[in-house]
Amino acid sequence: MSLIEVRVPDIGDFSDVAVIELLVKAGDTIAVDQSLMTVESDKASMEIPSSHAGAVKELKIKLGDRVSEGSVVLMLEAVGAVPAASAPAPAVEAPKTAPAPAAPASAAPISIAAPAPAVPALPASPTNPNPAKLPHASPSVRKFARELGVPLTEVKGTGHKGRITQEDVQNFTKAVMAGTAQTQAIAAVTAAAKASAGNDGAGLGLIPWPKVDFAKFGAIERKELGRIQKISGANLLRNAVMIPAVTSHDDADITELEAFRLLLNKENEKSGTKVTMLAFLIKACVSALKKFPQFNSSLDGDALVLKQYYHIGFAADTPNGLMVPVLKDADKKGVLQISQEMNELAKKARDGKLSPAEMSGASFTISSLGGIGGRYFTPIINAPEVAILGVCKSQIEPVWMDGKNGKEFTPRLMLPLSLTWDHRVIDGAAAARFNVYLAQILGDFRRVLL
Repeated sequence: MSLIEVRVPDIGDFSDVAVIELLVKAGDTIAVDQSLMTVESDKASMEIPSSHAGAVKELKIKLGDRVSEGSVVLMLEAVGAVPAASAPAPAVEAPKTAPAPAAPASAAPISIAAPAPAVPALPASPTNPNPAKLPHASPSVRKFARELGVPLTEVKGTGHKGRITQEDVQNFTKAVMAGTAQTQAIAAVTAAAKASAGNDGAGLGLIPWPKVDFAKFGAIERKELGRIQKISGANLLRNAVMIPAVTSHDDADITELEAFRLLLNKENEKSGTKVTMLAFLIKACVSALKKFPQFNSSLDGDALVLKQYYHIGFAADTPNGLMVPVLKDADKKGVLQISQEMNELAKKARDGKLSPAEMSGASFTISSLGGIGGRYFTPIINAPEVAILGVCKSQIEPVWMDGKNGKEFTPRLMLPLSLTWDHRVIDGAAAARFNVYLAQILGDFRRVLL
């Protein structure tokens, strides 16, 4: 094996160019045409390839050096060296008149041709208004960044004079994946989401939320929103603004159903299973959804996805805020089983142990204020669902009915219903029929068998 001087090949009109990056070191084994270093002029940067294959014994240059055609780059212990390479001395004396040593590097123009026009050819754009201020990186690093989808303008270089290295690109990618860094594109999306979550309307094109110094009017206390409130707040704002929602109100006579519920609880007192009115509501809603399938659907562009499953979400009040567990396959379960699973899910919600899977996949939601109070309200649809049912506290009311002794007012237990629906999918007539049918089932639960 003999030592060979690897020189800078013909690089066209460029001379006295600065070495800005070394791509090999002593001890490396290199192949023919492998890039050895990157040089840069005031017009372009280019990589210098090797004319031989072998092991690098010694580098003859360092960062910041200036080289021209014929400058010695490194000493190489060549593998399969050509005979002409064994006598490099004449090339040192007259590199420009003796072209033989440069002949093996005939591939050099290939690496020059691509990067040379890079700077002048790049058009100005909103994201890169000044083409002269391109990221300081070699062509190979640029290619590596393109393959990973990394915006070089956002990568901080640690190389010579702030040059971006391959390691810088790798570290940036790792940081983004780990969540410790963001690209400008991701940051813009996040900022829009935060703007919406902060109820300032910026992300929705609305006028800015008013900024008021409340302290000048009197004593105040500032309390940050909880994590659940922040997450749900963004969703609620989006749904309230983007869905053309309408709410229909009605009442259901649950006098007989409530008596049946109390009887069931008395019969199952020893087992510990307690049936709530919400369990009957879930079963009744499943029956209504089967009769009116558009209420059990979702919009997907210009298409309507009609679901063949019945997963019912229900609002659960917890110390950390409102949560919505999802009871899966409600159509395949009886009232007792629904009650048991509801209790388990509600307990998990209160304990903060609900998994994401237990809060996703709902096709319809029921928001119940239980026995707290209220009469009617307007629940917000949980996208991508198209409807939600709100129920309030039932109360005894005088209802005009046909009695045994003619017409008379009779005390009846009435349950207020508030059905909110997406007007893009559901019209008023369908919503009215849904409420009427639901009230009929709750008035005579035997109808679920039909």
